[in-house]
Amino acid sequence: MRSFFISSVFLAAVGCFAIPLLEATAPNGTVAAAPGGLVTFPAAGAKDVNIDTTLKITFPSAPSIGKTGLIEIFEVGTDKLVDTLDMKKPSSPNPSGRAPGSASGATRSPPPAGPNDNELYQTTFVGGIDFHFFPVIVNGNVATLYPHNNKLAYGKSYYVKVAPEALSVAGGRFPGFTTNSAWTFSTKAAAPAPGTAKVTVAADGSADFTTLQGAVDWAPEKSAQKIHIHLMNGNYTELVYINKDNLVIKGESRDKTIVGYPNNSAFNPSKGRGPSRRVAFSVYSDGVQLSSFTINNYFIGQAEGLLIQGERNIVDHMDINGSGDAFTTRGSIYFADSKLTGHGDTVLGYAAVFFVRSEIECMGPFTWTRTPQGSHGNIFVNSTFTALNEPLPWSVTEGNPRGQIPKAVFSRLPQNGRGATANFPYAEMVLINCKTKGVAPEGWGPIASNGFDTSNVHFWEYNTMDMAGKAVDTSRRTPVSKQLNAQTDAKTIADYSNPEFVLGFKPEIL
Repeated sequence: MRSFFISSVFLAAVGCFAIPLLEATAPNGTVAAAPGGLVTFPAAGAKDVNIDTTLKITFPSAPSIGKTGLIEIFEVGTDKLVDTLDMKKPSSPNPSGRAPGSASGATRSPPPAGPNDNELYQTTFVGGIDFHFFPVIVNGNVATLYPHNNKLAYGKSYYVKVAPEALSVAGGRFPGFTTNSAWTFSTKAAAPAPGTAKVTVAADGSADFTTLQGAVDWAPEKSAQKIHIHLMNGNYTELVYINKDNLVIKGESRDKTIVGYPNNSAFNPSKGRGPSRRVAFSVYSDGVQLSSFTINNYFIGQAEGLLIQGERNIVDHMDINGSGDAFTTRGSIYFADSKLTGHGDTVLGYAAVFFVRSEIECMGPFTWTRTPQGSHGNIFVNSTFTALNEPLPWSVTEGNPRGQIPKAVFSRLPQNGRGATANFPYAEMVLINCKTKGVAPEGWGPIASNGFDTSNVHFWEYNTMDMAGKAVDTSRRTPVSKQLNAQTDAKTIADYSNPEFVLGFKPEIL
């Protein structure tokens, strides 16, 4: 299994952990030394800085995060306070991403968000939605400070103050930035011109934007033309929430352009309304294309890497890494030449999704298919399924060092609530010419047995093979499933091999 889940080390109530970050450089490629041998980004006196910039301090040795102190940004000339990060606030009700009482590893649902959570914990707005977040993340000798979104403006000059107690370093004292002249910078004069159809994002600040969310926030609310966002190679540690249509987001390279964040249902508990807050990368839009980069969720549990809700969306040449419910879907999605990795129910599927030439790896059930009536479901063509014979990460404890290794099945339909109708009687998952490894002989299940009517369930397979291309033994498949026949089911096989039949649109990758 890929080692994209990075161990968390929480050094304070706010917390920090190791996530790969780019070396901090100023937009002009220079760095500036601050007092005490510190290096800042943006460099002191830097000009043409992006308004979505992060702030970085490089120390001689690894710093630690303090439990008190303020990080403040002021406007030069007026001394107007623009933003404040108060380090005495915890990042979340559950900064470690584990629910209360589950330190032993026991799986339990976190309590819902409290009415005052936004005041009690660090909160920023991403795409207009409130999320808890880490105001400071330490990687090696670099502390990255994350101002609240959309606080800086074009054509302004700012100075940064960092209280000495906000950060510390072993064997010495962090002097902080306590004057209005030690760390200053000026932003670009203006945003990209209206009508611009393509912008570039670079984590080192050398392009139009420093963060993907900054580019998304800039994009027009309504655009008849496609807006192209090019992501340069780099590590973008940010929550992303897209609620604008007709965006094409392409990475410079699939394995070197990485967008990710640690998030789950414990770190951002449900509010019982509105969109899901436990996702690393959310798309609530139509006509969006994601191509040639990697999405990671660094937490475990109910922790989607990607959620897509909308019509005519495309995922192309992508790596998606999440935990439980790694890819949640609603609407219609074309998923091509991509890889998806998760920890059971890896596709939580309400959508019509056409997977082609793609890979899915997971522990336990590959999907929990929840197709609504009148829609197609999860259709896999010329794709591969690999069961990871590993325990669920949250099940490994001191008392149970072996953890739990769940059975690998294509999909399940367990009892979901009360009564015979509390399930998904139109669930549809079809496999055509797919290769498999480690799948249980029954292939599907468990299926609810409380009078649940499965007559409209489509759990179908055609020509399922092992990784060497040899037909697998399907004689022990659960009775709810069906093996399609090349002669008698030729039209069905042809229809479900056609993305336009499944999705209702003809995918065009740009």
